[in-house]
Parts: sequence; structure tokens; C-alpha cells
Amino acid sequence: MSTRLAVVMILACCVPGLAFAQESAEDLGRFSANPHQPNSTSKPEGPAGAAFTNTSVNNPSSRYGSPHSNQSATNPFATEAPKLYDSSGKYRGRLSANPYDPDSISNPFGRYGSKFSPDSINNHYGAGNPHDLDSPSNPYGRGMQIMPGDTATDTPQPGQTPTDNPLHHPPQQPSSQSQQSSDADATDAGSTDGEDAQ
Repeated sequence: MSTRLAVVMILACCVPGLAFAQESAEDLGRFSANPHQPNSTSKPEGPAGAAFTNTSVNNPSSRYGSPHSNQSATNPFATEAPKLYDSSGKYRGRLSANPYDPDSISNPFGRYGSKFSPDSINNHYGAGNPHDLDSPSNPYGRGMQIMPGDTATDTPQPGQTPTDNPLHHPPQQPSSQSQQSSDADATDAGSTDGEDAQ
């Protein structure tokens, strides 16, 4: 009887954890200073802020928090660090300690790390405005969504259309002008009297 109870307890504990791990594979939480936000990196008992969950950037043993992982926010040499998106789905750089990555929020000369760039969360008059709900520095705001930074994915991020995704290259459609010129070329090639068709 105790063996059955043990099996039931193990399943009760593991199955919700598996479901959570599948959900969070696409969402790593919110980069936020708000400790009351359920999925904030500042909430130590939440899934994104806990130091023991597999997808937390605060977990030094997870691939997103380890100083040795290429997908980590804390590795100063990472090239596939997590990406940040605001509530409208606009890309806001990589949550990365790499000061050489052009998209890193730690690059003081980059678009997303410079304190002078309007797109940087380090600019208190731009994307990092502490009064903006999307700003990670607002202690009452929602912060920015953290998504895995693997470059192997070809799916649009939240709020992105497929053409906004830099990995998605739709086939080029010929414009009506180029279609007309190719029709004219075909007419020229088919004429036998040598006159130019216009």
C-alpha cells in the first residue's frame, strides 16, 4: 500500500512540473524590478526569479543563468543570450552580460545598451524610463518579456509578424513593373521582324 502511495505522490509532483517545463520553453518570464509580478525575475519564489528553476536567468545551474552557457544572461561571452521584448512585441535587445555583442544590454556603445540610445533600457528617458510600465526598472511595472535567444528557431516572437522575424525570409514576389518588363522581353524575343516592342 505504501508503494502505491509513493508512486501517486511522485506522479503528482512530476506531471505538473513537466507541464510547466513545456510551457516555459518559449517564455522565460519578465525582466522586471517588480517583486509582485507573478513571473518577474525579481520575485525569488516565482518561476522566473527562483534560483532553482531550470528556465530562470537567476539560476547559476540553468542554461539561461550559468556563467558557462552560450545561452546565458550572465555569461560575458554568450552569443545566444535571451532576448527582450516589450508589451507591443518590439525587440529590445539581448539580456546579456556580453559587452561586445551589438544587441546586448551590457554593450555601452550598442543600440540596446547605450545610456544615450532611445531603444536602450539603460536610458532613463527612453526604453528604460522608470515611469513606463514596460521598463525593467519600474518597481510597479510589468517589465519586458524574456524569450530564449537560440538562433536556430524560425518562429516569430510574440507580437512579431513573420516578416519582422530576421530569420524568416519570404520569397520575393516580382513587382508589377518587373512583370511588365519580362512580358515585354518575351514579346521582343518572339518578334520575327526585328522591331522593338514597347
